[in-house]
Amino acid sequence: MAAFAEWLQATPVSVTIQSVKWIVPLLQAIHILTIGIVFVSSVMIALRVLGKMRADEPFAVVWGRFAPWLWGGIVVMLVSGLTLVVGEPIREFNSLSFWIKMALVVVGVLSTGVMGRTLRPAGTTVGTEFSPGAKTSAIALIVLWIFIIFLGRAIAYDTEVWGSWSLHPPT
Repeated sequence: MAAFAEWLQATPVSVTIQSVKWIVPLLQAIHILTIGIVFVSSVMIALRVLGKMRADEPFAVVWGRFAPWLWGGIVVMLVSGLTLVVGEPIREFNSLSFWIKMALVVVGVLSTGVMGRTLRPAGTTVGTEFSPGAKTSAIALIVLWIFIIFLGRAIAYDTEVWGSWSLHPPT
């Protein structure tokens, strides 16, 4: 992986991202804004499952309102995140926080999709009460996205966060 990261960092696209001073801050801002959109959309969907928000509306309506924001945000996060990785591949690939975040993003996206697919047919009427398992999943999803946000920030401080577990080569 180190050889691939070194090769990628030397490509013209990566060199451009590294050398144009406004690209990384702009991408980071876009990435952070879209994780906010994804997080808030997920929280609103989860709160509806918990019966704490928009319980006067069917789950399918709440899902229909927030799912486009959620999926659109995930697409923008993917594009901005991949571009950031191309710009700093050695830093990213040597970060334990990065790899854990990527694994959790996959779990979060899949879990959100399963939640929508599973609960939408059952939640077509006002006042639908969901099972304790569905409510537990909703809480877990909120916690999962909080961990993803934390890990995204921890990438910059990987050695300080993980200590000897960090993947950064010793200096």
